[in-house]
Order: sequence, then structure tokens, then C-alpha cells
Amino acid sequence: MSMNTVDVTIIGGGPCGLFASFYAGLRGMSVRIIDSLPELGGQLTALYPEKYVFDMPGFPKVLAKDLARDLIEQGTQFEPELVLEETAQSIEQTENGYVITTASGKRLPTKTVIVSAGAGAFQPTKLGVEREDEMVGAGIHYGVRDKSVFKGKRLAIVGGGDSAFDWCLNLMDTADHMMLIHRRDVFRAHEDSVEKVKESRVEMKLWYAVKELHGNGSLTGVTVENTQTKETEHLECDHLIVNIGFKSSLGPLKDWGFEIVKNQIVVNDRYETNLPGVFAVGDVCSFDGKLKLIATGVGEAATAVCFAKTYLDPTAKLFPGHSSDMDL
Repeated sequence: MSMNTVDVTIIGGGPCGLFASFYAGLRGMSVRIIDSLPELGGQLTALYPEKYVFDMPGFPKVLAKDLARDLIEQGTQFEPELVLEETAQSIEQTENGYVITTASGKRLPTKTVIVSAGAGAFQPTKLGVEREDEMVGAGIHYGVRDKSVFKGKRLAIVGGGDSAFDWCLNLMDTADHMMLIHRRDVFRAHEDSVEKVKESRVEMKLWYAVKELHGNGSLTGVTVENTQTKETEHLECDHLIVNIGFKSSLGPLKDWGFEIVKNQIVVNDRYETNLPGVFAVGDVCSFDGKLKLIATGVGEAATAVCFAKTYLDPTAKLFPGHSSDMDL
């Protein structure tokens, strides 16, 4: 199946991809978004819709699902073509640009490409204990899509990074009892979050790792082992949120011919990859001074779109002017 040619195809429907879609529409470009997920929003909707985001300009704090909702409204206002639940499998250069073929066999011609695939395909890092897969959905969680699940429950959170501490803070008003389990006493979270959790009612179980899961049909508790003394202890809990990281992969993108360093696509100061007319923005790209933030990624998206515009039309202005002066 072959479809119409668009000016730019955006691979990834997360925050940076959605802003790239908006800005390309602003510049009069036809847009197609390809995403392997069934809905737009990326990790905001897929992993932590109930989590607050604090570092977006103009929002002292905003739920991820609400931020995603507004980004989707903005990113689709120029009516981009949406190709969801499809993986961009391969790319083939043509006289007019490229043809992207999806895993299902769709052939999608495009003049330029902006890769905004975040960290790529991601899978949560698991505890690696017996019965873990059996307990997924029966007490074991790797993200939170509905806070009400934990209302009045005994909750344990495993991890020492931002996600673990953010969920401690976000679920404090929901769960009846909360524990934070971490194998050390050193954390990889923002200092402010750590201090707030330390001063809260959250019980800190430091120098412990989960070794066993208990329950018949649903989780009732865990056995933890002290990482220093090797002594064990039983902890009662109804739910266990595992926040010990994600394993990410570029998937088929790694075979597209990009220059890749540490699972990221190398770009120049125009966000151009080593493939002509193909750009990369957001967490998927790498350059000196890179910061993995939504706030900086959306700026990369706008810049990449403007250079894609001039790539297609060398007579076009790089800077289109301020949106406040436009009739939108």
C-alpha cells in the first residue's frame, strides 16, 4: 500500500514530535506522524499520565495526561495524517526524498523526515524474582495510569531515582501506607524531592532489595534482603511499583544508516543527521551540551522544522516570525 507524498514525516508522536507537527503546519508544510503506540502523547500517556510535570515553562505543575492533551490539540490543529500502531521499519532514498515502509507493509513517501522517537522502544527493567510476570496486573506495576487503584492500599515503591520519588509524592494522598525500598542510601532524584519524601510519612527501607513476592492471585507482601547484612524481612503490601529504570532500543532505526553513539542519533547544530533531509530531535538525538528535557526538546523540534523548510525551499526564510503576529 502506497500513500501520498508529504513534506515531512515525523517519527514519534510524543511531545517533541507533536510540537514539530504544529510548527510544520505553521510553516505551511504537509505532515505525517508515525507512532507505534495506539494514541499520541508518547511516554506522557503511555507510562505516567497521572504524574506531575514541574519543569514545563508556564506550568508550575501539570499532570502528564493534561500536558499531553494540550500538546495533542496543538500538534493536530493543522490536521496531520496520523499513522498509529505502526512501526517505521525501513527507509529508502528516492529522487523526491524517501519512502518509509512500516512493519505492516505500508509505503509512506515523504520529502523530509524528523525522527522524534524519544528513547526508542522501551521496556521496564524488572526485579528479576520468581512469580514477577505472574503478578503483573495483580499487584506489580511498572508505571501508574490510574491513581485510584492505590486508594486506601498498602503501597511499596522500589527505586532511588526521580520516578520513584515522584510517585511517593504523587500518591501520598492516595495510599494508606507507603514504603520506599532502595538498595542503597544514595539517590538519583532531585534534591528537593528527596527532602520532601524524607520529611513525609513514607517509610524508608534503605539498603534493601526485593527477593520474593507473596500472595495467591494477588500481591499480599514481599520478602526483602538487607544488601549489607543479608538479613531478610517480610513486608506486607497490596501493590508494588517498580521504578528501577527502562531498557531502550532504537529498534529498526539502528539499521537506517545513522551515525549512532550510545543509542542516540548524532546531529549537527541544525539537527541534521548524516542522511540528507533527515533530522532528529528530542531524547533520540545526541550533540554536545544535550539536555534530555521536554522544554529543550520542543525548541529543537521548531529549529529542525525551520531547517527542513529551507531544505525543501531554499528561498524560504529560516525564521517565520512570531506566532503572536500571525492570524492562527
